[in-house]
Order: sequence, then C-alpha cells, then structure tokens
Amino acid sequence: MENLNVINRRRFLGIAGIGAAVLQFTGLNTLQASPAEKLELSSARTNPRIFTDIRQVKTSVLDIGYAEEGPADGPVVILLHGWPYDIHSYSEVSPLLTAQGYRVLIPHLRGHGTTTFLSAKSARNGQQAAIAKDIIEFMDALKIKSAVVAGFDWGARTADIMAALWPERCKALISVSGYLIGSQEGNKKPLIPVAEQSWWYQYYFATQRGYDGYKANTNAFAKLIWQTASPKWKFDDATFDRSAASFLNPDHVDIVIHNYRWRLGLAEGESKYDVYEKKLATLPAITIPAITLEGDANGAPHPKPQDYAFRFKGKYKHYTQEGGIGHNFPQEAPKVFADAVIEAAGMANT
Repeated sequence: MENLNVINRRRFLGIAGIGAAVLQFTGLNTLQASPAEKLELSSARTNPRIFTDIRQVKTSVLDIGYAEEGPADGPVVILLHGWPYDIHSYSEVSPLLTAQGYRVLIPHLRGHGTTTFLSAKSARNGQQAAIAKDIIEFMDALKIKSAVVAGFDWGARTADIMAALWPERCKALISVSGYLIGSQEGNKKPLIPVAEQSWWYQYYFATQRGYDGYKANTNAFAKLIWQTASPKWKFDDATFDRSAASFLNPDHVDIVIHNYRWRLGLAEGESKYDVYEKKLATLPAITIPAITLEGDANGAPHPKPQDYAFRFKGKYKHYTQEGGIGHNFPQEAPKVFADAVIEAAGMANT
C-alpha cells in the first residue's frame, strides 16, 4: 500500500493541475495605484501558476509539505498562508523574491495540502501556539537558523508569534493586518454588534451544525469567505480550484473547527503548549524589524493599524495599499508584498 503522504501529494497535485525600534513609527503610509495598476492588483489571472514540486519534511508531530524555490544558499524567507487559502497565495510572490536571490519556503499549515500527522493518535489541534511551533520545528528540520517570516490571516498570526516568542529565529517580519496575537481570556470580552457579526463563521463553527456544514460544503464555504474577505478581487474558478485542492487534506475540517472553537474557549488545547500560551496572553511586544500591511478593501475582521502600532518596538513601518486590495494581500498584490519582504530584510541588515 502506498504511503498516505504520497497519495495525498498525488491527489493534491492532480486536482491543482485541473484548477495552485530604531526607525520609529511615523504614521500610516498609503500606497496608491493608477487605474491600470488597480485592475492588475485586484485580478487573478487565468491559467494560474502551480507549485508542482512539493517536498516533505518530518517534525516531531507532522510530515510537512512545502514548496521551495530559489538558490539553496540564499537568505531564507518563509511565507505562511491563511484560511481558507493555501501556499498558492504566494505563487506570484515567490518568483519576485527568488529573482533577488532569496530561498523561498512555503509550507502547508497543518490541515492543508500534503501536511499530515505522523500519528493517528495526535490531537487535531488548531490552536495558535501549535501552528507557530510547527514552523519553528520546520526550520529545525531543514537546519535553518533564522529567516524572514511573512504571512496573512493564520499565517500572519503565526509569524507574529514566532517573532514574539522566538525572535532569534526571525530576521524580520511582514504581517498583514498587523498584530494578531490573542488569548482565550482576551477573547472572552464581547465586541460591539457590528464586529461580532463579522465573526459569524466562528460562531457557526462552534456548533455541530457548523462542523457538519463545513465538512459537507467546504469549497462553497471557502469561496464565500474569499468573496466577502476580498470583495473587489476578481478571481476565476481555476484560481480558486488550485487552492481548494488543499482542503482535501483528511485533517482539514477538524483543524479549522478546533482553531475557532479554541479561540472561544470551547475546546481544550494541549498542555505542552501551555507555556507558550501563557506568554502570548500577555500580548508580548515584537522587537525585530517589522512591516505591517493592510488592504483598503479588506472585508475580513481586522484591527486598525493605529491600534496595534505600539506593539512593535523595533524598526517598524506600516503601509496601506489602495486599489481594492482585500484580505488575501499577497495573492492580490504580489509585487507590493514582495517589495515589503525585501524592504523588511533590508531593515534587518542596517
């Protein structure tokens, strides 16, 4: 019988082929685009580029699938995707970085693509510290001492946590929507009604109906999130199908549901991550060089840049991108995202 990871990898690739504090904060910089650039920024092209060479590396818990591009001896950049997205959020970012000599690594987060658990007995745990520790162990497995880390959505939170808890492993940070570290205790505080409404799916996932509904309608659910989170992004079916292949992962539904239930304190985490969660509950400052990004048309719940700027105590810049850019910033504005990675790496070297 073939190894499960080989089968998952073939299935993923087959379906994808069908459809893949020196520099002080000085204000919110807005990047403006011309009408032609706005069209390019907000559109996904037909026949999207697909990562076909998916590699695997084992950590203490996972067999992590990842794409790697660029020179093996180049400075490392780790790009982290969100939900409900996958590594292909960076399909146009990666070539821009490799052209500048970077070694680009894009891992599938647990529950996505070809990343699988080594043991059937492992908890299908989606808590924030677990995902961040996954990437630290990913770096260990590949013998990477430090890297520039960048992400959006779950990936931004993961990168933020890595920068806060393991700053020696992170040369610089690029985080869409800024500081996203939270805690179960902090999440007990109710929000204003309009803010609560934007988290509708979190409450849906808290129910058995939500679990069953997401399992039965994963792709339709994900596409709805894409449309509402990026209302001006004109993606086509091929672009969506390329990423939807990652949701076939056998642990995808359990990881997603646990992630949102854990946030509300409705699901337990694992005790081995308690030490990290206690530190994160204090909302630790980020001291490494950092750039935060926001799109002017982000339809997903997100904090205002001015509300989190003080969390960044090192070299820091913020940019808000105009042109109808939504939640999936790297896929909607790949050049802007890549430029931010290069700039943040430069901040770390000065």
